[in-house]
Amino acid sequence: MGLSLSTTEVALALGAGIAGAGYIAFILLPAWHAYGRLWERIAAGFLTLFILATLLGMGAGLGFAIVWSYDRYA
Repeated sequence: MGLSLSTTEVALALGAGIAGAGYIAFILLPAWHAYGRLWERIAAGFLTLFILATLLGMGAGLGFAIVWSYDRYA
């Protein structure tokens, strides 16, 4: 009775892990290290969530556009 994951679930988990690591490495950590005071670092970290939401929204919108128009051009 082990854990059975499909290839799609593994690919989605791997993609989410890579996207999360990229967010931390390329957006959150540079914003955190740009300031010296703790409250400034926390504020900068909070503001990076807006960048993350925008990137996720753009990715979802692009993915939706591809799925929606796939049958027209394929």
